[in-house]
Amino acid sequence: MRLVWYRGSWAAYDPKTKRRTALRTTDRALAEQLLADLIKNTAHKVETVSEAMAAYLDEKDTTTAAPERLREAWIPLKPHFGNLRPDQVTRKLCREYHEERKAGPGTINKELRTLRAGLNWHDKNNGAQFEFLPNPPPRDRRLTLPEYRKLRDAAKMRHVRAFIILALATAARKGALLDLTWDRVDFEGGIITLSTGEGGRKGRATIPMTKAARECLEELKNAALTDYVIEWAGKPVQSIKKGFAAACKRSGVECTPHVLRHTAACWMAEAGTPMSEIAQVLGHTDSRITERVYAKYSPDYLRGAISALET
Repeated sequence: MRLVWYRGSWAAYDPKTKRRTALRTTDRALAEQLLADLIKNTAHKVETVSEAMAAYLDEKDTTTAAPERLREAWIPLKPHFGNLRPDQVTRKLCREYHEERKAGPGTINKELRTLRAGLNWHDKNNGAQFEFLPNPPPRDRRLTLPEYRKLRDAAKMRHVRAFIILALATAARKGALLDLTWDRVDFEGGIITLSTGEGGRKGRATIPMTKAARECLEELKNAALTDYVIEWAGKPVQSIKKGFAAACKRSGVECTPHVLRHTAACWMAEAGTPMSEIAQVLGHTDSRITERVYAKYSPDYLRGAISALET
C-alpha cells in the first residue's frame, strides 16, 4: 500500500486490490501518518468468525464471571461458522445449524446469541444475519418436598449434594451458585450474597441462610481447598451436569438444576410470600417479572376478583 495523489488530495492505494482509500488531506506528513495507521489496522483486521470469537472470548476471560460457559457455547458453533467471514453468516446457515444441531431450541438459541454477541463486540457493522428458533414454552415442573428429599439423598458426591441443598435454599441460578466464593458468605450475619447475572449485570441478591444452608456451608468450609464454595478435588466446579443427572437417575426424580430455582420460588409463593420479596431473592430488578410467572402460585391469587362473583 502506498500514497498516491488523487483528485486534489492524498489517497492510499493497494496494488493487490487496485483500490484507493481517500485520506482527505493535502498535507504529505499527515497523509503518511494516516497511511501507517491504515496499514496497521488492515494488518490486524479480523478475517474469520473464529478470529473474532477468539478475541471476544479472551476479553471475556477477564471481564465475565463465568467465561467457560461462553467457550462451551462456541464449541458446537465453530465447525459450522468458524471458517466464514462475519458477513457470510446468513439466516440460511442458521437454519442449517438448527437442523444439524442435536439440541433443544433453548440451547440452540443460546449458542447463536453467543455468536451474535461475539461478532457485535468485534464490529457492530459486521453484516452477519441471524435467525432463531421460537422459544420453547416455559416449563412448569416443580418438585414436591418428598421429591426434593429423594433427589438430595441420592446425590453421592459431596459437591452435588451441596449444590442441590444450596440451590433450593437460595433460589440461585446455576451459574451464580457455581461462581459463589467464600468472601460472599457471611456466617456471622447469616447472609449469602449471590451474583445473579453474567458479570453481575443483574445485580446481586442477598439471601439469609436457612438452617439447612448453614449446616451445608459449615461442612463445606471445614473441607475447603479453594476460594469457591462448590468445589471438587481442589478445583472449582465448572459443570454440575453429569453429577446432577446421576442423582436424578438414582432418585427417579426428573429434574434439571433450574427446576430447583423454580421450585424455591413456587414454594415461597405458595407460602404467601409477597412478590416483591420473592423478586429480591430471585434477583429480579422488576417485581412485575416475578408476578407474571409466580403470582398464580400464591394462595390469594385472584381471590379478590373471584369474590366479586359470589351470589
